[in-house]
Amino acid sequence: MIGAAELLECFQWSDTDFGLQHVKEELADVLVYSQNLLDKLEIAAAENVNMKMDQNDAKYPVESAKGNAKKYTEL
Repeated sequence: MIGAAELLECFQWSDTDFGLQHVKEELADVLVYSQNLLDKLEIAAAENVNMKMDQNDAKYPVESAKGNAKKYTEL
């Protein structure tokens, strides 16, 4: 999705020196596109986020992942 790349571009050279208005505009584009896709595919946003968080919890258990830079396959 081009909008996501354009949003990331705002922070390409600095995570402190960016135009907030430009970030808001690009973020709005990403959110609108995402919501349209959710609607088209009949996906509930909250359920989808919770599903992904559950996957991340299983993949990166806090007790072995917190403070550790190892790849998940090495935990």
